[in-house]
Amino acid sequence: MRFFTQFSEAYVQKWKISLLSHQWVCYCDPPMSIAKKPAFSRRLPDLVTEELASALSRKTGYEFKDLFDVVHENLKARNAASGGEEMLRLRAYEKLQNLVSRGMVKITVGKDGKKSYKGLPKQLATLQTNVTPAI
Repeated sequence: MRFFTQFSEAYVQKWKISLLSHQWVCYCDPPMSIAKKPAFSRRLPDLVTEELASALSRKTGYEFKDLFDVVHENLKARNAASGGEEMLRLRAYEKLQNLVSRGMVKITVGKDGKKSYKGLPKQLATLQTNVTPAI
């Protein structure tokens, strides 16, 4: 007993899978190509990063608590402080550490062990000019 005998022999040889014997043959369609998503595009800085950059571009250095208070007040004024204060604090700390690792913010540890964060204005200015719009 043979199935699908109407296909050409070349097609059968290319796509056949023998299951139990030479009489049972499963014919499969050629594999479909997977549509590729566009590559990751760098998005604009979010509001938390913008507020951190604007606060840190001033001449004064901040401890994290004071810096967060300034950022939180500015985000509340823009009606952009959503998701709870603790979650916003975590996001702000993560964004601050990203700015530190990118060399845009300098950490100074005082004699009492408290960290003070001060922005480097030239590097923070490149934060606004280096980004490409999201597609």
